[in-house]
Amino acid sequence: MAAKSRRRTGVQAEYVTGTAARKLTKAAERKLEPERRQVSRNRSHTVTVRRNQEKALQMNLPYVLILTAAAICALYLCISYLKLQSSITARLNHIESLEKEIEILKDENDSLETRINTSVDLDYVYKVATEELGMVYASKNQVRLYDKTESEYVRQYEDIPER
Repeated sequence: MAAKSRRRTGVQAEYVTGTAARKLTKAAERKLEPERRQVSRNRSHTVTVRRNQEKALQMNLPYVLILTAAAICALYLCISYLKLQSSITARLNHIESLEKEIEILKDENDSLETRINTSVDLDYVYKVATEELGMVYASKNQVRLYDKTESEYVRQYEDIPER
């Protein structure tokens, strides 16, 4: 009776039971040998992995304390960062509102200046000055021009230099 049966162990091999079983050739043994080594390596690898996992799960008191301190420091830094960001945002909003207020005040100032300039009737001023007050334009010999290099404005009580 030579019945064939297959068995899976990571390697597919045919086994023949009975008296007619042949011996494996050397080529077939060579094919099976690296696979056997790999299976034994996998077993030793899983044992090593399991040991490392057990070591990783063991936490002693100093490790827990250092981990807790690091977490508290990280939390403190995050909260400080968020406070700083919110204060910067608040200041930027305040600056923006002040800039809007300045713009409104400048517009009001410009409109007031325009109203003042348009409200003055220069013809009326000339008429009152010449007819009622007896004023006349200055003649050329009454006007003196001079250069002042120190500043761009003239002080009223300062002496006028002679030529």
